[in-house]
Amino acid sequence: MANETLTEAVAARVYAVNGRHAMTADDDVYVSEWFVPVDELAERASLDVEEIRRLQLANRLPLPSYIRSDGTQMVAHDLLELAKEAGGFDELPAWFARQWDSPVDAVREWTDYLSGLYVCLRSWRPENMRRKDELVALISAALERPEPDNGAWLARLHQLIDELDALEPPFAPYDRLRFGGPVSRDRLITEPRRNYPLNLANAAEPREAVL
Repeated sequence: MANETLTEAVAARVYAVNGRHAMTADDDVYVSEWFVPVDELAERASLDVEEIRRLQLANRLPLPSYIRSDGTQMVAHDLLELAKEAGGFDELPAWFARQWDSPVDAVREWTDYLSGLYVCLRSWRPENMRRKDELVALISAALERPEPDNGAWLARLHQLIDELDALEPPFAPYDRLRFGGPVSRDRLITEPRRNYPLNLANAAEPREAVL
C-alpha cells in the first residue's frame, strides 16, 4: 500500500472514531505543543513512517490522537514506548493485557488505547490509566456528598484533584466537540476548584471526612 494510501486509510479510521470536527488555530497550537507529527516520531526512532501506519491499521499501535488542520497526523510522544517495554509490537497486546487484573478491563482499555483517545493523560502508561480511573471515581464520589465547611473533606478533595491535574494535560477545544461536552478536567478539576476553594480558614477546621 502506497504511503499516500496508508495516510488516507489511517485518517479514515481516525474520523470513524472521532467524527469530523474542524480543528481551529487554537487546536493546532495546543496539539503542536503536546503531541508530535508521526513522521517526526518515526525519524527520531529510525523507523519507516509507513511501518508505523501499518501497525496502527493492524491494531498494534494507537491511531493518531489528532489530525491538524493542515492534515498532519499527531501522535503521543511516548507512542512507541510500551511496545519497547513489551519486547515488540506483536508482543504488546499480551503484555498490555497482563497489566490488568480483569480480562474485561484489559479488553476495554486496549480498545481505548488503540483508538488514540487517551488524550486525557500526559503519559499513556497502564499505571496512569488505572490511577486516573481511581481518581475519577474518588472525586466523583466526593462531589456527590460535598462538605464544603469541613476542612478535612476540602483538603482531601484538593489532594485528589491535584493528583489528577498532574496526570492530565489541558485538553484542546476540539476535545469538547469529539467527546460531546465537558471533559474530565472541566468536571473534576476546574469546576471543583472553583466551587470548593481551599483556603487557610476552612482547612484549619478539620473534621472526619469520608471520601
